[in-house]
Amino acid sequence: MAEAGRKIQNGEEEVDLRDRIVSAVIIGVIRCLTLLPYRLRVPAGGWVISRLVAPVIGYRGRIRDNMQMIFPDMPEKQIDEMTRAVPNQIGRTLCELFSPKNLVETARNTPIRGDGIDAVDAARDAGRPIIIVSGHIGNYDVARSKLIQRGHKVGGLYRSMNYKGFNDFYVSRISQVGTPLFLRGRRGMGEMVKFLKAGNAIALLIDQHMSAGAPLKFFGRTAYTALSAAELALRYDALLVPCYGIRQPDGLSFEMIVEKPIPHTTPEEMTQALNDSLEAQVRANLSQWLWVHRRWKTQ
Repeated sequence: MAEAGRKIQNGEEEVDLRDRIVSAVIIGVIRCLTLLPYRLRVPAGGWVISRLVAPVIGYRGRIRDNMQMIFPDMPEKQIDEMTRAVPNQIGRTLCELFSPKNLVETARNTPIRGDGIDAVDAARDAGRPIIIVSGHIGNYDVARSKLIQRGHKVGGLYRSMNYKGFNDFYVSRISQVGTPLFLRGRRGMGEMVKFLKAGNAIALLIDQHMSAGAPLKFFGRTAYTALSAAELALRYDALLVPCYGIRQPDGLSFEMIVEKPIPHTTPEEMTQALNDSLEAQVRANLSQWLWVHRRWKTQ
């Protein structure tokens, strides 16, 4: 028994040491990048992830697999460009998320277009709950920050990072963009629902594979998608609105797009409408979506 106890303790110490080392390395790289002026920091982050990190951790292969599955006729040259452009987008977004003061300022200067912003503001004024839905495209926190600046109380749901030290650092940065933030899980969901019921807004991302989700379509293929956003909208009579922060050609600025609210029908129909909305945005801004996702695990 004593030997087993020592093994468990040694195992926990090894995990803790690995956590500290990995977290220290990641945070160290981020802190080095923050020494650069913001206009250099963001493209530098894109270059580091695209040229140094992506080839090592398998991003390029995953992007290539997804491209060939969804766009079988895409020329090889364009696929090669995507394997570099998508990680570049990831690196830029990470730099922005870890530069919250600059991100907030960027959001302040971001124009808004779309047919849904008046409905969103009207719901706020009426005290009606609002569910803002986006995906891993452009920079979703730009849209969250912009809504907060317009007087909305917006809560965000986030997933804990694998390494505790890095997760604490990550949460401390995104909290500077706006709070409250709710950790994905039973407790976090309960807190988020309570916040929503009080007539506030929550921001959700729906473009990750959910094995317990509904077998809906995304780019013409089955993609298991969580129905929770639509179910919450129906349960609490919340406005359900697709919203995006799309990166502009200069690589640093954004345009916020607020689409018309999704009509209340069934959870499946409403969620499919959200998938269709996101697909249209991805097709228009192909390199800005997170093509490293295993979105079609069943294919």
